[in-house]
Amino acid sequence: MTKGVPSIADVSSRHSREIAIGIVAKIGTTRSIDRKPAGQTAGSMFETACQCFVSESFARLEHLRPGVFAVEKGQSISQFDQYSHLDELQALARANKELRTLLGADYLIKPDVVVIRHPESDENINDQGMLVDGSVARRTALRSANGAKATLHASISCKLTIRSDRVQNTRSEALNLVRNRKGRLPHIVAVTAEPLPSRIAAIALGTGDMDCVYHFALPELVETLREQERESLELVETMIEGQRLRDIADLPLDLVI
Repeated sequence: MTKGVPSIADVSSRHSREIAIGIVAKIGTTRSIDRKPAGQTAGSMFETACQCFVSESFARLEHLRPGVFAVEKGQSISQFDQYSHLDELQALARANKELRTLLGADYLIKPDVVVIRHPESDENINDQGMLVDGSVARRTALRSANGAKATLHASISCKLTIRSDRVQNTRSEALNLVRNRKGRLPHIVAVTAEPLPSRIAAIALGTGDMDCVYHFALPELVETLREQERESLELVETMIEGQRLRDIADLPLDLVI
């Protein structure tokens, strides 16, 4: 809180301030500060909070999704199995001006937070009986014996707030993940603390690029909109019923699928 206004609020918007204040009041834990953190600092803090939440909760679901997983920040997609060919593409682009101009550099993205699955040893794969050896399954990325890289299990775009200039960036990253993969498509999701439903809808509505958008306090948002008798409650309910918007608590369980 800065001078009674939550950091997630757009101070130039009365609706944003009122909704944000209502959400924070329902969460019940606030800390007042003299000055709001800079945009990049606040965004990085939100990314770290998302990373910690997903890492800790996903680890407790190991009985539902066995495997060697890691949750990290700032990793280029080219280091993962589905996108490893992008390193070769970049090398070709560096050596060829025309190709570099044609391709640009948008395909080499670094998602805010990634969930990674590491390859398994043959010993683990054969734990319940002989399944693989040197004569079979020589291409799968699940076997470390194949020299496979880790698999990108999920890409999480973390947006503390949503402004018009950030919407296209989120969608572009998602489309790059869809178009540039070789193999399995990772979960592609976004997490936000944006209080204004219209701005959430800018990312959440529509299909084809993102699995779903998760709000850091969706029950509190819905309750606040209802108490303040805002027409935008209908928009939020539409996104929820259309499976485009869920609460952050749903995310770890959805990642198990």
